[in-house]
Order: sequence, then C-alpha cells, then structure tokens
Amino acid sequence: MEGDGGWTLFLFDVDGTLTAPRQKITPEMADFLQALRKKAKVGVVGGSDFGKIQEQLGDDVLEKFDYVFPENGLVAYKDGALLNKQSIQGHLGEDLLQDLINYCLSYIAKIKLPRKRGTFIEFRNGMLNVSPIGRSCSQQERIEFYELDKKEHIREKFVADLQRDFAGKGLTFSIGGQISFDVFPDGWDKRYCLDIVGKDGFRTIHFFGDKTMPGGNDYEIYTDPRTIGHSVASPEQTKQLCEGLLFN
Repeated sequence: MEGDGGWTLFLFDVDGTLTAPRQKITPEMADFLQALRKKAKVGVVGGSDFGKIQEQLGDDVLEKFDYVFPENGLVAYKDGALLNKQSIQGHLGEDLLQDLINYCLSYIAKIKLPRKRGTFIEFRNGMLNVSPIGRSCSQQERIEFYELDKKEHIREKFVADLQRDFAGKGLTFSIGGQISFDVFPDGWDKRYCLDIVGKDGFRTIHFFGDKTMPGGNDYEIYTDPRTIGHSVASPEQTKQLCEGLLFN
C-alpha cells in the first residue's frame, strides 16, 4: 500500500470499532490512526451527531481525520470544512414526522424496564434516534439495558412493529450501539457517505464496523460493492486488521 495512499481510504465506524461504546478513544488508537494517515486517507462515519463524535474522538476531530461523517454522512466534513447537511423534516414533512414521534412515545410508555431515564427521542439533522431507556442513562444503566436487550430483544421487537405499522412510508429502522435505534428515510444509511467520497476517485475503500449483521447500522455499507468490508468486535481487532492490511 506504500505509495498508493492517495488512492486508498480507511473508513471506520466509531462505537465498538474505534472506541468502546460511548467511550473516548485511547491514546494508542489515536496515535495509530495518525500513523495510518501517512499511508492512506482516513475517515469516520457514525450514526451519532457531531457533538457525540467529538466527545469520543477529541475536540480536534476535524483535524485528525480527512473525512468526518456524523449521522451516516448526512452531515459531512472533508479536510475540516463542512460539505453537506441534510434535513429529515424537510424530506419527510411534519405530518409523517409527528406520526412517527407520537407512535414511538406511546410505545415507550407501555414498555416496563428496570429503569427509565430521559431523552427517549433525539432529533438530529438526518434521523431520529429512539432509546427505550432514554439517552440520559448512566454508563452502568446503559450496560444493564444492553444485557437485558440481548435477552429480551426489546429494540428488535420495537423495530419490527415500526416496520409493520409504517410500511410503505419510505423509512429505514436501524439498530446500533447499546441503547437505541435510528429512523431515517430509505437510502440515508451509512452508504450515503459513499456518494460523497465516490467523487474523490479512491481505488479502494476499506470499511470497518461492528454492527455488520442484517438490521445493524453498519450492514449496508459493509456489504456495499464499493467497499471492502471488515467486521470487528473491538477496537483492538480493528487495529490488528489494519496492521495486517498495511503489512501485506
């Protein structure tokens, strides 16, 4: 790959791929990514908004990455400059948006959990983020919900009901992270960012993500023919796979 860096892009999910879920990047991983930038272009694409990505990857995230794609790339930065910002309300219209929000709030009200906190629906530029426990839960409460969700499939059942009741409305429902799922217009998944980087003529785009199974928020970009997909279970595995690619 030496000498071909300008034609290769390493594109990373954030949670579970570069960092532990909702945690800050380790100094070791941050240093590794800067070394990687000497050999290829490096970008991140996350479902979270810019503020959350900045919390995890650093206040200087726009300087540390060639591309930063919050909200699946619906907000897009290249070389530190804002390129693009989409609007979910402009695309869906207020009536459908309110039907969706009211449905989710009513549904959450009927779920009995060990704990509930606040911010059950977070309104972002390109999506709604829906959390049955509420995004203001503590780290311990987050882990508790995640373990319960693995057994009882709370988010999976919620999404299945939404898919049934909003069929034909042009909406995608995608489970990611530990406590929530995203709702956005069809086609506004992480592949959206590929349309942006596609204009820059990369020969190879490596994508790394942990939610690569069907229904996971990395699945579409992981399986897209424009990328070489790598499924990982931890930041440590991400680093190992990158090193393997660099030295082969």
